[in-house]
Amino acid sequence: MSLVSVLGSAVLPVVAVAAVGYVLGRRRDVAVEPLSDITLYVLAPALVFYSLVTTPIAGPTVTRLFAGVAVFTVGMGGLAEAAGRALGEDEPVLGALVLTSTFSNAGNYGIPLSAFAFGALGRSTAVLFIVAQSVLMYTLGVYVAARGTAGSVLDAVTRVVRLPLVYAVAAAAAVRVGDLAPPTDTAVMETIRLTGDAAIPVMLLLLGIQLSNSGGGTPVARTAPASALKLLVAPALAAAVALAVGLTGTVGRVFVLECAMPAAVTPLMLTIEFGTDDAGTDGLAADYVSTTILVTTLASLVTLTALIALLQTGLVS
Repeated sequence: MSLVSVLGSAVLPVVAVAAVGYVLGRRRDVAVEPLSDITLYVLAPALVFYSLVTTPIAGPTVTRLFAGVAVFTVGMGGLAEAAGRALGEDEPVLGALVLTSTFSNAGNYGIPLSAFAFGALGRSTAVLFIVAQSVLMYTLGVYVAARGTAGSVLDAVTRVVRLPLVYAVAAAAAVRVGDLAPPTDTAVMETIRLTGDAAIPVMLLLLGIQLSNSGGGTPVARTAPASALKLLVAPALAAAVALAVGLTGTVGRVFVLECAMPAAVTPLMLTIEFGTDDAGTDGLAADYVSTTILVTTLASLVTLTALIALLQTGLVS
């Protein structure tokens, strides 16, 4: 498939919806919190539950995928930590560099893009990816965001047990193990599917709105190392991890694609909430994160178009 075809069929539909959110965010004072709460507590859990209950991905492949996410996250975090220290970055910017280099926007960008590029199996794989990454983001990610402050890490990490996604995963696992899933054409499953499908456009609108308020506080040149790590080093590492853990076919390709997504928005919220110290340096880290999100999202139009073209020609066999 040509780059132009990939751009038109996979990338531009995602960008178009996010662009609507961006314009809306620039022209209107949109309250992001209610939309975020609806997505987090209703739409995303429904998407996760339905996708996990109906996914054709077998248990051993799910295990390899979760292992791949863990290995990639730890490896990418280590590389980013080493790069940041070599560049002379200190906290809180060092933590911001690690967070933005390691955690991908696998949800409100990655899920729709995977669906457009690789169909229903791509979406199911992306949902599994974000489930695994969410657990790591709200544990390891919170630690990185809060390690420069005292007394907040333990309390922050406990928040993972209050995430609705955790219970959606547990419920889906119980349904699959007990073979309790109703047929997909029943009213219950249709309702869950429709609710979950609404998550994708809302996620993209949220992405656009959040990007409309990002950037401007940190010089773009300072975020170049994080941007290069996220968009260039991450997919190379992901391909190596996929080979190492045995992720092949569409699942392996979507795994690489998700790892190569631009910086996630969640680290910005983690930095703001858990990176505050008495010196008030949290603003510097938040500016660094928001600028990196904006830069990597814009640059990803080029890098992801090229990557999808490579993946669709069999980069991961």
